[in-house]
Amino acid sequence: MLSVLLPDSSVKQFDRPVTAFDVAQEIGARLAKATVLAEVDGKPVDLHSPLPQSGEVQLRLLTKKDPESLAVMRHSCAHVMAQAVMRLFEGVQLAFGPTTGTGFYYDFKLDHALSEEDFPRIEAEMRKIVKADERFERLEMPRGDALGLCRELKQDFKVEHIQTGLADEASLSFYRQGEFVDLCRGKHIPSTGVIGNGFKLLSVAGAYWKGDSDREQLQRLYATAFFDQAELDAYLEQLAEAKRRDHRVLGKQLELFTVSQTVGSGLILWLPKGAIIRQTLEDYLKGELRRRGYEAVYTPNIGRVELYQISGHFPYYSDSQFPPIEMKDGERYLLKPMNCPHHIQIYLAKPRSYRDLPVRLAEFGTVYRFEQSGELSGMTRVRGFTQDDAHIFCTEEQVADEFRNCLEMTQTVLAALGMNDYRVRLGFRDPKSDKYVGGDAVWNRAEAALQCVCESMNLPSMSIEPGEAAFYGPKADFVVTDCIGREWQLGTVQLDYNLPSKERFGLEYIGADNHPHQPVMIHRAPLGSLERFVGVLIEHFAGAFPLWLAPEQVRVLTVSEKSDAYGHEVEQRLLDAGLRVAGDYRGAKLNAKIREAQVQLIPYMFVVGERDREAGTVAVRDRLEGDLGSMPVAAAIEKLQEEIAAKTVRQVAARQTAVSAADRETHNEY
Repeated sequence: MLSVLLPDSSVKQFDRPVTAFDVAQEIGARLAKATVLAEVDGKPVDLHSPLPQSGEVQLRLLTKKDPESLAVMRHSCAHVMAQAVMRLFEGVQLAFGPTTGTGFYYDFKLDHALSEEDFPRIEAEMRKIVKADERFERLEMPRGDALGLCRELKQDFKVEHIQTGLADEASLSFYRQGEFVDLCRGKHIPSTGVIGNGFKLLSVAGAYWKGDSDREQLQRLYATAFFDQAELDAYLEQLAEAKRRDHRVLGKQLELFTVSQTVGSGLILWLPKGAIIRQTLEDYLKGELRRRGYEAVYTPNIGRVELYQISGHFPYYSDSQFPPIEMKDGERYLLKPMNCPHHIQIYLAKPRSYRDLPVRLAEFGTVYRFEQSGELSGMTRVRGFTQDDAHIFCTEEQVADEFRNCLEMTQTVLAALGMNDYRVRLGFRDPKSDKYVGGDAVWNRAEAALQCVCESMNLPSMSIEPGEAAFYGPKADFVVTDCIGREWQLGTVQLDYNLPSKERFGLEYIGADNHPHQPVMIHRAPLGSLERFVGVLIEHFAGAFPLWLAPEQVRVLTVSEKSDAYGHEVEQRLLDAGLRVAGDYRGAKLNAKIREAQVQLIPYMFVVGERDREAGTVAVRDRLEGDLGSMPVAAAIEKLQEEIAAKTVRQVAARQTAVSAADRETHNEY
């Protein structure tokens, strides 16, 4: 006898073999028709998978309304897309087809070069498969039979993956819909008809088998799918808006940054206007740091490999670091992957007492990561970037206050930029992973301390996500939603009991008992990477920065040449008041000058003519509100200064959708 416990605490009992679908039918035909997936004892299963024949299980039936169902449907849609591609083209070799945070992709090897011109044909074939409502059937077999099947299907990548990546698996599973069979763990929706028509092919890009640039080159076909057509339409509109806001395009148009292949891919060259934005952010943060008791330090861009071996950055992350620099005397140096080992050496430069703590060291430190060329993207994925980094060394009793202050500082910084829509993600370790350093007791203490602090604060939203910790300690990440609904992980605060330990750097301070004690270390970066943060800001504001951050805050426009002398006088007064200003003294018509300033997203224009000169006024024009009328020059300057001092953010486009842009891959394939 099997007892099935349902979420409403009711129990269904069966003395015959049943599936989750059978249970749904027992409850009601309408529920059975709506159910697309099930959870048995908290684990997702196919709707038609058999339940245990005896004992007790907890069963949850999932419909299209449950968020877990969407990722499963998208994975099933990836199989449908692969089936359509194989129908349309000869000799297709299948690689992997995982879901992502916003959709899915599938990697193929085929002779035909896929392009957007192929998308309508592929989508039409997908609609045929969906209309046929083919059932997703799970097939399980011993590894020998699985190898034989993949060889029979002439799927060489699958054969290799069984022999290498799945070498320890005694049995394997496949899924079949119609004539299409693919090696896959699952899970899947009941049939292709559940997908509906809310899917769309998005783009095609190059890829390599298992991400290895020395292996076969593949074609990666990206797509997305939603149960609801309106959600798909909203997402496509979001993509169109994101394209209009692309920081790579706006960065070029507004002369903010450039990338030179002569210098190297992923290395940002800040142009003067972009440098003003960066410098303004840095100056603002430096003021906050001074106010909060931080001390500025500077460290070199390289260090001996041994330094990073002690910290664990090398070899833990050697795949994402530039190769060591070999010196003639045998020493090896590494381009700095992180600032924390350098700050630790500053802490170690002299003995410390409990009276000295907390020690707060801050640096705008440039670090280097060797990202794959295919992963580089403008300012948001680069090989060299500067962090607004700081490290706090404190006693365990000071952890709560220091961690809280770090979170509050990040909140203050985000508020100054109008980024008030965010959640806090607590990144804890995955107990099953071996990538972390330190013992269980240390990790449990650190995670408990972090969670306690965050729960004591008025945070808008908080979630715990195992597997998101840094290798040396748990962390709190600020995941910000921009004005068109995309999520970006920006500020971070990390708690670290490991790097100060005797097994690592052996940090100490002399306590009140006159004995040595180990300090706790907090890693903190409100913005994270300045390059990435500015790239996000460009898109968030669509290049129209708030007045306090705008590279050019005011433009003086002259009505005619007769007003040039007065225009220069007004411009100088603005400069003397600390404003960033330029003048347009061309012989062009005033309307043309105004239009150009609008296109260049200048927040304010001061129009000056002969009557203004006589009255000592300027005609103030707001980029958002238009003509504000004439004001005395001093009053106009004061208006702008007040807006700058308040760090007012007057316009951010309304948020359209809450679809995530994290695009984090969740591999459902083997």
